[in-house]
Amino acid sequence: MECIKVCVVGATGYAGIEVCRLVLNHPNMELVMATDRKEAGTKLSAVYPSFAGVCDLELSLPEPGRIAEVADVAFLAVPHTASLGLTPQLLAAGVTVLDLSADYRIHDPKVYEDWYKTPHTSPELLSQTVYGLPELNRAGLGSLAARRATGEAVLVAVPGCYPTATALAAAPALAAGLATGDLVISDAISGVSGAGRGCNARTHYCHANESVEAYGVAKHRHTPEIEQTLSEVAGRDINVVFTPHLAPLTRGLLATVYLEAADDATAEGVQAAYEARYANEPLVTVLPSGSMPSTSSVVGTGRAQVGVALDDRRRRVIIASCAIDNLGKGAAAQAVQCANIVCGLPERLAVDSAAPLI
Repeated sequence: MECIKVCVVGATGYAGIEVCRLVLNHPNMELVMATDRKEAGTKLSAVYPSFAGVCDLELSLPEPGRIAEVADVAFLAVPHTASLGLTPQLLAAGVTVLDLSADYRIHDPKVYEDWYKTPHTSPELLSQTVYGLPELNRAGLGSLAARRATGEAVLVAVPGCYPTATALAAAPALAAGLATGDLVISDAISGVSGAGRGCNARTHYCHANESVEAYGVAKHRHTPEIEQTLSEVAGRDINVVFTPHLAPLTRGLLATVYLEAADDATAEGVQAAYEARYANEPLVTVLPSGSMPSTSSVVGTGRAQVGVALDDRRRRVIIASCAIDNLGKGAAAQAVQCANIVCGLPERLAVDSAAPLI
């Protein structure tokens, strides 16, 4: 098989270093370059000592021309808006891009600009981009694989952690017609690594420890991404009420969604729909009826676990919960999963493992 030469841009952030770790354990990928503006000239192992003896690459500046000289694929683990300045140059130079930021996830540049408060400088790329949630968009990723096989550089917009967990929880009910109406409510809880490596008042140990709080209420920037994804699944406009929470966890994310059930929905039928929808998905497990997922079962992996129930005591509501690792299936592992598909490699390479027992 082809050996894919990889550059990780933003390698010292939590998502970036997780991509590095996965690539270093990948049988068909070689980490040839890692970049960081602030740490350029420093060895990766000096920033993360756990890489000593495993990877002693020296961090470089993220220069598109230099990346194109050495890499086939670039993972952009950069803040939102930063990808806009890099992605067009990399694609033009023949480098396939897996973008972990939000810059190419939203189809309508006006919606992006409204929520991210910055002009979208390459809207012409949006029609060529595929949203990289394999379980919901396998055909789109397959089309990119066909294009890349002809020598074309392609772009994958890797979903955010909250949209991934919410979509995996809600999609089977919407796709099967078991959920009616236009409203989906998502309550989601993430570990503090989801806020990135930079510390702020909310993520400081003294503030986050022994405390759970909601943030970004009624205005979180992932809202339009979730609405776009669920509307495509349902075939109608879906409105989302999304409330994220920060919990004193290093990593892990749990999203619980609430959908109005159709009159003919039964608990058995809902369970069967979820099992059928994910029966052939190697990285998603639907738990038995009566069981709900926990973050400890997926932390450190690229896997997702889903549990579902029907509450018909008063209002008939489908309740579905999805647990992922926010740095795994919610970021780095999902990006590598997408790269595997686009590069024609087995999907599960380097991303499918059981969570540590303790």
